[in-house]
Amino acid sequence: MGIDELLTALCSAISALPETEKIRALNKARSKLHEVSPFKEEPVDCVLWVPAEQVEANDYNPNSVAPPEMKLLEISISEDGYTQPIVAWGKNDYYEVVDGFHRNRVGKESKAVSERIHGYLPITIINHDREDRGDRIAATIRHNRARGKHQVAAMSDIVLELSRRNWSDAKIGRELGMEPDEVLRLKQITGLAELFKDIDFSQAWE
Repeated sequence: MGIDELLTALCSAISALPETEKIRALNKARSKLHEVSPFKEEPVDCVLWVPAEQVEANDYNPNSVAPPEMKLLEISISEDGYTQPIVAWGKNDYYEVVDGFHRNRVGKESKAVSERIHGYLPITIINHDREDRGDRIAATIRHNRARGKHQVAAMSDIVLELSRRNWSDAKIGRELGMEPDEVLRLKQITGLAELFKDIDFSQAWE
């Protein structure tokens, strides 16, 4: 049986299933195809639909969207559909948002959107080597910095947490796309002496 015949048979079998089983089967098919894809190292190669209640916002996103922009995002998704999946970290049946904090909100808070997508959300899962919390935080910051602004106080909290995770200033700067002086300024905002225990201030005051 050729590829076309196999695809026809698969589509026929899936289309006959009840909705929940159909979504589960489609996710399995996409995941299996992803395993043999030349692009399997690219998360966007595999977009899955998961129940919205299994997707939770992270507790470290420092990006803020004003109400008008949030409303515009809702209109965009309502009119154009989901054109970008939510980037997530997954473990068992739990998914934590890495990027797409506000796309996640729209899918849950907009009744019209939620009904249209049957209470599911589109996600793509980050690569396995980025699953440590520090790496997930860095991924969120990189996504955000590429297109928006952060709340300064929230960013200083991020630098604090990564420092507590024994990330050096050099690693923080490299992973978050910051210059050394920016990392230092964010540390200063926290006012916590522990962040400066390895810093020699003598040159700064000359």
